[in-house]
Amino acid sequence: MMEDRLLKKIMSRTYLVGVVLGLFAFVLIGKLLYINTVQGEHYQLIAKERTVKNVRLEPSRGNVYADDGSILATSVPRYELRWDGKVPTTTLYEQHRKELAQGLSEILKQPKEALLKKLDGAKMQQNRYLLIAKNLTYSQFKKIKALPLFNLPIYKGGLIVEQQIIREHPLGKVAERTVGYEMQDRDGSYLRVGLEGAYSQYLRGDEGRRLKQKIANGQWKPINDSNEKEPTEGFDIYTTLNINIQDVAHNALLAQLEEYEADHGTVVVMETQTGAIKAIANLGRTSEGTYYEKLNYAVGEAHEPGSTFKLMAMVAALEDDVIREDDLIETGNGELKFFGKYKVKDSKKGGYGTLTAAKVFEVSSNTGMVKIITENYRDNPQKFVDRLYHMGLDKPLKIDIKGEANPKIPYPTDADWDGLDLPWMAYGYGVAITPLQTLAFYNAIANDGVMVKPQFINKISNLGVAPEQTFKPQILNPSICSKSTVQKVKTMMFNVVDKSWGTANGIKDDQLTMAGKTGTCQVDYTTDQVQYVSSFVGYFPAEQPKYSCIVVIHRPNKKKGYYGATVAAPVFKTIAKKIYNNTPIEVSVSADAIVATAEEVPLPATEDQQLPNLKGLDPRAAIQLLEGLGIQVELIGTGKVKAQSIKPGTQLQQIDKITLELS
Repeated sequence: MMEDRLLKKIMSRTYLVGVVLGLFAFVLIGKLLYINTVQGEHYQLIAKERTVKNVRLEPSRGNVYADDGSILATSVPRYELRWDGKVPTTTLYEQHRKELAQGLSEILKQPKEALLKKLDGAKMQQNRYLLIAKNLTYSQFKKIKALPLFNLPIYKGGLIVEQQIIREHPLGKVAERTVGYEMQDRDGSYLRVGLEGAYSQYLRGDEGRRLKQKIANGQWKPINDSNEKEPTEGFDIYTTLNINIQDVAHNALLAQLEEYEADHGTVVVMETQTGAIKAIANLGRTSEGTYYEKLNYAVGEAHEPGSTFKLMAMVAALEDDVIREDDLIETGNGELKFFGKYKVKDSKKGGYGTLTAAKVFEVSSNTGMVKIITENYRDNPQKFVDRLYHMGLDKPLKIDIKGEANPKIPYPTDADWDGLDLPWMAYGYGVAITPLQTLAFYNAIANDGVMVKPQFINKISNLGVAPEQTFKPQILNPSICSKSTVQKVKTMMFNVVDKSWGTANGIKDDQLTMAGKTGTCQVDYTTDQVQYVSSFVGYFPAEQPKYSCIVVIHRPNKKKGYYGATVAAPVFKTIAKKIYNNTPIEVSVSADAIVATAEEVPLPATEDQQLPNLKGLDPRAAIQLLEGLGIQVELIGTGKVKAQSIKPGTQLQQIDKITLELS
């Protein structure tokens, strides 16, 4: 009886376990069916993502060119080669191992024995991602790809090729901040500098894709030899920068910064009629005393300009007809006081006495300019500021390069406007303006009142086909002032250089006429450690301006000099002279002059139809001789012939054109 009850108890428990197991099996089967039918694709995708991924391939950025086609920035491929030692069969590897090691040794300049040991070890350990070499040029890559075993497809030879695109600047540090760069941060945002940043949407191109498979040690290797999607190269941009002018500007600025141990400086050269920027140099001092393209000061640094702002004040006064250029201004002993303690002084001790308004500008009298503005606008300062605003001095140029600083021109309704703002503005204090904004105004005067936008780009194109986009000169203001005012201030700026009393008379040149304005501005003037900003801005040739240029040098060593006339103006002259001397000139020679020259100047003989030595000849005589021989002539500079582009003795039938350098 007891045994029956025990048996029934065991059987019931067995049934219960069976039912539970059955229910569990049913749930498990149902879950598997659910995963397979409903969530199968989801988990398959997760598994695939953990073993196979589509890797982004950087496209080759477009090139950045100078105006003569020289490359300023270009994308260059670099290659990293790895080897999957598990792929080739042992027989195939043994057949080629020594020859492969020998070839690698010759290309990589490494010992053959060390390379052979490295390959043998990878084969023995089944290393699937052995580094062969990295940062290889295309030429090196092709040589290695042609070696035995490595010349086979990836699934036979095991060679894994990884390509990277790097950015190179063939001309080094020239205009580095202006050419710029584009850099992606870890968070995916971009830092864009200069032209590379401004036109990144054109330069960047379209990315490609390549499938990679996860292998041992968390490494990824390409699945195929080819890409799933090839990257598309970006567009090229053609800048207005001129390599020769850029080199001249860079070196002239560098030499002066080093000479005066200055903190930093900038130079910009602009083509007068078009606004094309031909050169822009920005150099900052390091702790070791060397200089490099630290920041784009010309674009991004707004500061008090000092006396170069007197041109803006003078134009305003002439336009408002509150002053004439021949009006007499009493500057007294060269000192004015405001509110009993704030002083305006002239650099000349004892002052200039009585001056015409024009001469106030030419000698850069602070007291004279302040009197012109305060005495005529004291009761209505808004009229003066409105004139400055009308000329566009309150607005940025809106150039394509990012980081342009906004100009600051105080307005009488501002909360912080006070009685010192008007006199201080008259000679360039209490305002802020960038060097490029200052240059654009001076260039407008050189351009007969037409203000053009500074231009950095000529065109954007792709692979030499028809331009995608061309850039024409943009007029910001068709007339910043009347033609009569333009001519008056042009005369003043010419006298600044030409007349003995002009502040920049030291750079006067017998062969090249120049016009402009010096500037010497104090900084840190509220402390005991007063520093200076030296500047000169103007244009050349004075009678038919082709280029305008600004030079700004911050914080020169005061013991060596700090006036704009001695620190900045010589840089302007160096640049102007070299541009002028390197620009071919056309010489028109009348028939009478040729006859006269032929009678007066003995010409060298042309024995055996060979080119004679032309050194020392008057250019007119050289032209007469060469054109008589059917040779086209190009002259550089002025004076007599100093050098010729083709050596004397060259057969005449080999010559179509010759360049003569004059001095």
